[in-house]
Amino acid sequence: MYYSARALYSRKVNFKNVLEQAVTGRQPVRAIAYGITTEEAHEGEFHEALGAQGFEVKTKPLQTFIGGQKKGDWDVGIATDILRLEPKIDVAVLVCGDGDFVPMVEFAKEKGLRVEVIGFRESTSKNLIDSADSFFDLSSNPNQFLIKDTPRGRSPQRKVKIIS
Repeated sequence: MYYSARALYSRKVNFKNVLEQAVTGRQPVRAIAYGITTEEAHEGEFHEALGAQGFEVKTKPLQTFIGGQKKGDWDVGIATDILRLEPKIDVAVLVCGDGDFVPMVEFAKEKGLRVEVIGFRESTSKNLIDSADSFFDLSSNPNQFLIKDTPRGRSPQRKVKIIS
């Protein structure tokens, strides 16, 4: 979601509001956020902020392959967590647009789990939308689910009209 919001809107996701949307009218069991850590460790504050908003944050290091290609992939971990929790939950809400999750969604539904997807329609696989029990489009209300970037250490500037 982080990268989709950047690419589509040049803004950051308001994960607190996304979490509230995901659990509306229900009792949350767990909210898990998956992150990647790098040697530069610039993402630490982001992961801490997610933790403060009620997410359990799981991280793993960015993988670097021979030839320099880098990859941070949580697909198997996310699918495993959903299927591990399946006996304890009625609904899994996947905040993601990756069509690679379609087989997991279909399998979870066969096991009796309701699977909902939340994402930006523009960057969510049509096959994922079609396989889910429901889809919520974050693009339907960008101001609710996105935050404006402010330069570090500075508060947003206010426009002032001087009347003399």
